[in-house]
Amino acid sequence: MRFQGKVAVVTGAATGIGGATAVAFGKEGAYVVLTDVNAAALDERLGEIEAAGGRGIALVADVTKASDAKAAASEAVAAFGGVDYLVASAGIQTYGTVVDTDEDTWERTLAVNAKGVYLAAKYCIPEMVKRGGGAIVTVASVQGLFSQPNVAAYAASKGAVIAMTRTMAIDHAGDNIRANSLCPGSVDTPMLRASAKLFSPEDPENALEEWGGLHTLGRIAKPEEMAKIALFLCSDDASFVTGAAIVADGGLTIRL
Repeated sequence: MRFQGKVAVVTGAATGIGGATAVAFGKEGAYVVLTDVNAAALDERLGEIEAAGGRGIALVADVTKASDAKAAASEAVAAFGGVDYLVASAGIQTYGTVVDTDEDTWERTLAVNAKGVYLAAKYCIPEMVKRGGGAIVTVASVQGLFSQPNVAAYAASKGAVIAMTRTMAIDHAGDNIRANSLCPGSVDTPMLRASAKLFSPEDPENALEEWGGLHTLGRIAKPEEMAKIALFLCSDDASFVTGAAIVADGGLTIRL
C-alpha cells in the first residue's frame, strides 16, 4: 500500500500498460483517475480496481484535446483533492517512412503520442505543485532511443516524449516533481496484437512469437511487468531518479 491516500492520473488507462498501471495503483491504495477514449474497457479497469477494494473514476477523454486534459486534472481535484502522480500512457502505433507516411497520419501520431503527454502534464503539474510535489512517468518506447525501419512518425513521437520528459525533470525539480520515461520493448497489448495481425493476418500468434524471440529473454513482456516499473518510478523508492529513460525491453536492444 505504497500509495495510500495518494491520487494518480493515468491516461490510456483502458487497456495495455496504462490499464495495468491504473489497476496496480488502485490495489496499492491510490485514488485513480482513469482516462481513455474506450469507455467500455475503462469501466472494466475501474471494476477491477473497485473489486480489489480501491477507488477511482473513469473519464472518457481524448488526450489530444486541451479541454479533456484539463477536465482530468479538475476531476482528480474535485473527487480526491489533488494530483500526486501522472502516468501518461496513451499512444498509437503507426507505420511508414517519411516518404510514404501521409500528413494526416504524421499529425495524428504526434498529437496522440507527444501532444497528449504535453497536455496531461500541463494541467496535472500545477496540481502537483499545490500538493508539495509528485512524480510523472511517460510511457515512451525503445524506438525513441534506437531505430528500426518503417516507423518514422512513431519513433519521432517517442523521441519527443523522452526529450520532453527530461526537460520537465529539469524545469520542475524545484517543485519536488520527478519525471522519467519508461521505454518498453514489445509488450502484449492490444496495440501490439493489432500490429501482429497487420503483418501476419493468417497467423498473428506466430508473429508475436517471432518478435518475442528477438528479445534476450525470449518473449514479449506482460503489461503488468511494465506497471510495476511505472509504480516504482512514482514511489519513494525512486526518490533519486529523475530525467531518466528506463529501458525495460527484455534485452531487445542489446542484441541489435
